[in-house]
Amino acid sequence: MRDVQIRPGTVEDAALLWKAEVETARTAGRLVSRPHELLLEAFQMKLRELGPRGCYVVAVEEGEISGHAFLEPMSLEALQHVYRLTIVVHPGRTGRGVGTALLTHLQGWAASLAGLRKVELLVRDSNPGAIRLYRRLGFVEEGRFRDRIRLPDGTFVDDIAMAWFPPERSD
Repeated sequence: MRDVQIRPGTVEDAALLWKAEVETARTAGRLVSRPHELLLEAFQMKLRELGPRGCYVVAVEEGEISGHAFLEPMSLEALQHVYRLTIVVHPGRTGRGVGTALLTHLQGWAASLAGLRKVELLVRDSNPGAIRLYRRLGFVEEGRFRDRIRLPDGTFVDDIAMAWFPPERSD
């Protein structure tokens, strides 16, 4: 495993993150979005809006961004204790500890945040490496959406709902 640094994502990172997700989306079953559905403006907006209310980070190896992830609170008041996780290890960077570095950083951030009680994610059953990572870092399967995603070739894959519960805070 290489040395991976984690730093806050910035609006200046948006174009690189967008290109990485477009490339990742070209592999059927990795992301739900198709490449043409990913918009640079959406990345810029997410980076701006998560500063005060969530956490958006990038992984850097040897001076290059190799992955990104964010935690975003749910919008409804009754669900604001739940944060949604999105994580993408950039093409050619898998299996090198990037996902582990991103996720452990976000888990530390989540555990320190008063009021955050649950982190949720959805992962395709066609992505066993990601599922192993999530399980290894304490996520549990909460449910399965059968045949939820139609791939470009017409086949279907399941979406697995997983969650992580930070340790109870004593404050």
